[in-house]
Amino acid sequence: MVRRPVAWIVAVVLFGEAFGVAALNWFLGVVVDRQDMSLAGLDPHMMAMSSKIGGIVFGLYFALCGLVALLVALRDRPPAGFGRLLLISAAVVHGLLGAVTWGLVGWSAFLFMVLVLGLIVLLLMTYDHPAEPADAAPEDGRGGDGPPVTAPPAPTTP
Repeated sequence: MVRRPVAWIVAVVLFGEAFGVAALNWFLGVVVDRQDMSLAGLDPHMMAMSSKIGGIVFGLYFALCGLVALLVALRDRPPAGFGRLLLISAAVVHGLLGAVTWGLVGWSAFLFMVLVLGLIVLLLMTYDHPAEPADAAPEDGRGGDGPPVTAPPAPTTP
């Protein structure tokens, strides 16, 4: 089935994205700090710190979403509760980032965001219905093609 490999791929992609977002924002914070220039009267040190803090927060957010996908892959069960909400929010964030990156960065970043969005939605949709084991007995009590399974007769006393 395709469920577990998709969950593994989503986990790896989200962990990589968490590291990439954190590293990029940290680098931008260092660049702003070293330039020591003000933007519309803002303090350069505060801009650098906010970039670094934002990178750490978003990196941890994507890492947490990757952890949820990793747990889904390991357990082969659908995400529930807070984990499902995290993955849905990650899909929304990737949709919004994809719309923004089309104009600011280019079509390659847009395609990456749409690809990750599609993977997260595929993960959520493939785990929408629980899978039945191949050897599960149907509801009529038959275990495969054999006769119905019944309880042994109760002993009678004269």
